[in-house]
Amino acid sequence: MTVAGRGVPPRVAAAERIATEAGFTKSCIPEVGRLLKLTAAAKPRGVIAESGTGSGVGTAWLHSGLATGARLVTVERDEELARRAAGVFADDERVSVLTGDWRLLEQHAPFDVFFCDGGGKRDDSQKVIDLLAPGGLLLLDDFTPSPDWPPRFLGEVDELRLFYLTHPDLDATEVLTTPTSSVIVAARR
Repeated sequence: MTVAGRGVPPRVAAAERIATEAGFTKSCIPEVGRLLKLTAAAKPRGVIAESGTGSGVGTAWLHSGLATGARLVTVERDEELARRAAGVFADDERVSVLTGDWRLLEQHAPFDVFFCDGGGKRDDSQKVIDLLAPGGLLLLDDFTPSPDWPPRFLGEVDELRLFYLTHPDLDATEVLTTPTSSVIVAARR
């Protein structure tokens, strides 16, 4: 399997198979996946976290950039998805797949990279930032690009996006991943 002429890491392909088998349709897209790989690689001794493991596609992209000295912890509410995703990484002691609420990640913080794809992004945005180490990178996906300032979504000011883009503890920008989707990438000051 290839994406835009680039090989897909084997664990990504395995997690994609799990998603298909489970009927899980919210997996990380390849454009975001390559960004995840890059951010994990940028922190070779880092603690990398993800909320919202799903079938493990995003986790596998993060893993593909994981250096020998780094650790990756991810959490998923759905027990069956978490169990199946954990199987993809069973042979790598650097990876921990937790089952439960996203707040389980707190015991592993601070994070050098945090892909907040599940819980936290909306329900406790300040806590998400608090879990970052100084210089830690935060990635938030599933945004719809907006040419307006302040950014808008469905005709209203997108307060969530505005929170992250203007937070005083973050240097943040929005990156277009496809013509219809974007990711906020931020570094903690």
